[in-house]
Amino acid sequence: MGLEIYRYDHVGSLLRPAVLKEAREKYAADEITLEALREVEDKEIARIVEKQKSLGLKAVSDGEFRRAWWHFDFLEGLGGVTGTEGGGGIQFKNTTTKARQIKVSDKLHYQTHPELKFFKYLQETAGDTVAKYAIPSPNMLHFRGEVSEDIYPDEEVFFDDLVETYRQVLKDFYDAGCRYLQLDDTSWGYLCSDEQRQKLIEQGKDPDALKEKYLETLNRVVEGKPEDLKITMHICRGNFRSTWITSGGYEPVAKEIFGRLNIDGFFLEYDSDRSGDFRPLRHVNRDNVFIVLGLITSKDGVLEDPDAVKARIKEASEYVPLEQLALSPQCGFASTEEGNVLTEDDQWNKIKHVISIAEDVWK
Repeated sequence: MGLEIYRYDHVGSLLRPAVLKEAREKYAADEITLEALREVEDKEIARIVEKQKSLGLKAVSDGEFRRAWWHFDFLEGLGGVTGTEGGGGIQFKNTTTKARQIKVSDKLHYQTHPELKFFKYLQETAGDTVAKYAIPSPNMLHFRGEVSEDIYPDEEVFFDDLVETYRQVLKDFYDAGCRYLQLDDTSWGYLCSDEQRQKLIEQGKDPDALKEKYLETLNRVVEGKPEDLKITMHICRGNFRSTWITSGGYEPVAKEIFGRLNIDGFFLEYDSDRSGDFRPLRHVNRDNVFIVLGLITSKDGVLEDPDAVKARIKEASEYVPLEQLALSPQCGFASTEEGNVLTEDDQWNKIKHVISIAEDVWK
């Protein structure tokens, strides 16, 4: 099977504790220094890493405690990308995020990414446990960012530079000791949605052309990656204050992502009927790719019926062998610093629920 499969996992982001939110607010108001903020972040990351280890997780994250957004913070660390307040928020079901936008303001280029040191701290804190680090997919810069035609009159040149920049990102994280990297991507969720595909068309974009370009870009980025670097992708339908953006099963993109995308695994959202059925998994055509079923919601604290979850795992195994399946919450608990509408105890109980069910299924 190649790389080890963790039968239970979680997507990565965790609820920000009050002390961290307070410190970030004070830093934004120039009431404390960056060093003082980092001290709070370090302490809280060490705490939640120990908590994850105590629960028995095989890989631990830093909860994305140093970020306000799951994607913008990281993308702004790439050479040629700037972030600004304004531009309108991202529209979710019945709510909107605070305003933020990113722009490719110069030719994309690699510079030592500021989050490398964040990963190194996570790895040091994790000790003998695997340190899993989540970053936005390269496609998110094109999907969410503004790419100036003055900078890139030829979009193909933009994608060439994007690929080269991300290849260097992967190399530097690998050289720093990272062996488990997760790419987070909402673009595929949009491409699964009839409503969102129509909106893209109205914006003058071709959803099918985007699908092919995003597939090509990802495969170029991971081409030649070290064999012992595990790269997975979380395909997200939106997650902000327990709300969502897109609906629709994976069928519109299944042949591409399951059949042609050369990564090691997928974290898929299957916590509601908005996600469709498991039939798209029939396109999984390799025995060295694993599918992490997000059957446990991160949007509320209600614990799912274990028997119902086990039944759905069995149903999925009709399309992908059980030995290639795993279990997790469907998304992170705090894709933005605001977090979902549940308590930290709820969060840990959800993860314990995942572990308990998985240990029963994969005895």
